[in-house]
Amino acid sequence: MAAKPMDFRLEDVVRLRKPHPCGGFDWRVTRLGADIGLKCETCGRHVLLDRVTLERRLKTFTRRGAVP
Repeated sequence: MAAKPMDFRLEDVVRLRKPHPCGGFDWRVTRLGADIGLKCETCGRHVLLDRVTLERRLKTFTRRGAVP
């Protein structure tokens, strides 16, 4: 039985396990779907990660977005 996908919301701030080259660990969720859009809170860089990769790299939620 497959595990239930993690609940991501727009405007969540997540902390990943490894730092971005700029030194930041925190990312804001800007897009939801099969790919999750993230924006670095330190330098403003935008990246897209597939949901499975993001769930594997996620360390914790720093701040949760509003419930839809």
